[in-house]
Amino acid sequence: MPDFSDDRQLVGALAGGDEAAFSFLLDRYHQALIRTALLYVSSRAVAEEVVQETWLAVLQGIQRFEGRSSLKTWLFRILMNRAQTRGQREGRTIPFSALAPDSADADEPTVEPDRFLSATHPQWPGHWTQPPRSWQGIPEELYLSAELHAALLQAIEQLPPQQRAVISLRDLDGWSAQEVCNTLHLSETNQRVLLHRARAKARKALEQYLERAGGDRT
Repeated sequence: MPDFSDDRQLVGALAGGDEAAFSFLLDRYHQALIRTALLYVSSRAVAEEVVQETWLAVLQGIQRFEGRSSLKTWLFRILMNRAQTRGQREGRTIPFSALAPDSADADEPTVEPDRFLSATHPQWPGHWTQPPRSWQGIPEELYLSAELHAALLQAIEQLPPQQRAVISLRDLDGWSAQEVCNTLHLSETNQRVLLHRARAKARKALEQYLERAGGDRT
């Protein structure tokens, strides 16, 4: 049985028409491909079409894969090229440069300023007025609930596209920072800024959810 976690074995199996290898690839990356395609096209239906085209291109081109990048990076570059082309047809192109934080985003505070005391506070200048709430003591079943998972996904869906792409790949799909930088053509600094802002917003949304759910027992 080939070890599909090894790129060389996986590519060899795909080139040999191994259906199990393709199923492995499909299970591992299909949802991440959909999320990435949605950065460029207008609807999930169109994103599904783009991903199907991507899978077809992978099957047709796997014999020409030279291993200059990881199979995952190669796969997502095929996806993004096709999604960009479809986005151009829809008049909805987002250039790679848009994945960098724009000037407005760069000025956006990660945490609301009113959660800090003023710089002139006589005792605690710049300290928290309302620190992040500890989540210790929250029942494990709440962490594992489908409702909390849905709340997190909803919070991520509402992020700006740049932040949504980075947090999805890093925290939902388990990509390394280097993989995200290579695939999205981001500098390490931009990737870090986007991830930090996205995580801060996701945490805030979860704080609000837990308060509504009565889960904050600290």
